[in-house]
Amino acid sequence: MGSVTALPPDLSTPLPPGSAVCPPPISIGPVVVDPPVLQAPMAGFTNYAFRQIVREFGGAGLQATEMVNAKGFLHIAAEHNEFPDRLWGVIDEPRPLAVQIWDNDPDDLAAVGARLANEFRVSVVDLNFGCPVKQVTEKAHSGSYLLKHPDRMAQIIERVVAACAPTPVTAKIRLGCTRDQINAIDVAQVVEGAGAAALTVHGRTAQDYFQGSADWDRISEIKPYLKRIPLIGNGDLSSPAAVVEAFRRYAVDGVMIARASLGKPWLFRQCQAALRGEPIPPDPTPDEQRELLLYHYDLVCRRFGEQNGSVLMRKYACCYAQGRRGAREFRTHVATVATPAEFLEVVERYFPRG
Repeated sequence: MGSVTALPPDLSTPLPPGSAVCPPPISIGPVVVDPPVLQAPMAGFTNYAFRQIVREFGGAGLQATEMVNAKGFLHIAAEHNEFPDRLWGVIDEPRPLAVQIWDNDPDDLAAVGARLANEFRVSVVDLNFGCPVKQVTEKAHSGSYLLKHPDRMAQIIERVVAACAPTPVTAKIRLGCTRDQINAIDVAQVVEGAGAAALTVHGRTAQDYFQGSADWDRISEIKPYLKRIPLIGNGDLSSPAAVVEAFRRYAVDGVMIARASLGKPWLFRQCQAALRGEPIPPDPTPDEQRELLLYHYDLVCRRFGEQNGSVLMRKYACCYAQGRRGAREFRTHVATVATPAEFLEVVERYFPRG
């Protein structure tokens, strides 16, 4: 795979004087992304409640939904005249907003893309060619599996671009399927040639999953081969310092933050300040984080009901516990809650008021 370049570790704030890089906004078709810091689509996490919290903190130039399966969308719409739960809130949500879709059938993807563009009026339709999960790759021959078939990718992108016009279509990829099959440069040219409006590259292969460090040198090598569309880098961005360094050291037009934001939805606001050379807002106090966790819980329960919301909130609560004293014990206990009383009891025990 070549040398793996890790971004700087999570550095303490404030950043040293002169650290601002002030990257300009990027344009994804007619959509202006300012700041050029994007919130990644993450299955099981980036639902309406999470997006609402990120939006209230500010700093994300473009937000995205969880990825939506095209066949599943079409089945639910045909059989029940409904839409997948992952699209809850999208129609009325503030813009700009991207919806990510996945499948391997150009017709299905084009049909869903058209509905998202015309009925949901989303800002961007994003195509997932990067998911490494076996259920998506081996079972459905989708996600990062398609990196082995650039011609198929081109067919998909061309069909979806035509179906969604003038709504822009973007693509998210990995460096390749395996370390000895890195083909991101070739794939990037296919993506641009097929009409996509932007490309996001995660700096690992599908084989890596989330192990090791993202290779930002490999991401940066792609830039000279793109003639008109922005390149967005993704992987291991866990602090304002890391985001500043990504823009300073690598040839990217934008960055995408993923897992680090799940426990720190305020990270986008901090990154925006760092890029401007402004004082970085501190993390919320422990009491404020407790209230944020309870607010998140309330948003989830409003949509899914108290019982389902309590179960769904388990994984979010685990993210909020990152770095806290007693985090391991908290995760152990919160992973079994099934009622509001149980959830609130665990929060009271491990997130006590100061």
